[in-house]
Amino acid sequence: MNVFINKNIPEAGLLLLQEKGINLTINPTENILSRKEFIEICQKNDVLLNVGTNNLDEDFFQQCPNLKGIALFSVGFDSVHIPSANSRKIPVGNTPDVLSRATSDVAFLLMQSVARKSFYNHKRILNNDWGSFDPLANLGQELYGKTLGVFGLGRIGFEMAQKCKAAFGMNIIYHNRSHNENAEKELDAKLVDFETLLAESDVLSIHANYSAENNELFNKNTFAKMKSNSIFINTARGKFHNEEDLFHALTNDIIWGAGLDVTNPEPMKQDNPLLSLPNCCVLPHVGSATYEARNGMAVCAAQNVIAVIEGKKMPFCVNEEVYS
Repeated sequence: MNVFINKNIPEAGLLLLQEKGINLTINPTENILSRKEFIEICQKNDVLLNVGTNNLDEDFFQQCPNLKGIALFSVGFDSVHIPSANSRKIPVGNTPDVLSRATSDVAFLLMQSVARKSFYNHKRILNNDWGSFDPLANLGQELYGKTLGVFGLGRIGFEMAQKCKAAFGMNIIYHNRSHNENAEKELDAKLVDFETLLAESDVLSIHANYSAENNELFNKNTFAKMKSNSIFINTARGKFHNEEDLFHALTNDIIWGAGLDVTNPEPMKQDNPLLSLPNCCVLPHVGSATYEARNGMAVCAAQNVIAVIEGKKMPFCVNEEVYS
């Protein structure tokens, strides 16, 4: 079988594929392929290892009937129309677990950065606005004993909650479709409904898988139900929040601050008004950007590809129903 990788990946994954003697085609440039170019190459291959957010919709699957498997270089799989893959018995694999710590680290970093206005205060130095000591200026807030609300307490959410509990003694509440018994036992986490999550969280951090039903779930209506001192953190997917509504909430004292590693749309333009706010910290989607996490992702993706080649079940399959 022939395998196409649309962007270069860490050597740890490539070595696994090369050791198997798999025929690889890797996009030789740093340029993003047009959809037409991307589909034309996929039509010549049996397995796709996809890096980035190419839209793998019904049209894509119709044009690439030869595909026998898709390995994603990500945890999220919202870019794939799973029903289209299922109808063709095409397994789709992701890279869970290996980036949980790295991504939760960034959520934890953003939470503290927002609480202490660190991005804004750094800009003050660059703008020659350090000034003299003012006991009333640029005050942040402490997080000790406050309540962390987690929307989607899975692997990454658990890591975030664990850090907050250990560092600041924060109380943990969460909203899931089902109980996370491990979090309830180890972190004394409490399952609550969505309205309670909004009303009681001092920090609300999103760690759920995105789906269309949650599109812009965090909007003017939900921000209005949050505490005026609350901090909103999104390291999951930008489509979870409405950016105009977030800007309004931040500039009208509806919520206290926000930290984003994902934006809506993405990438964010350099003149986005959120970037000028003292109470908003934005990073360019770097949650998994560590050597350890990216190497782990490459290995997981390679293992998914190899499983397809060898006629085995993907070890990290998100649509296991195709094997039924």
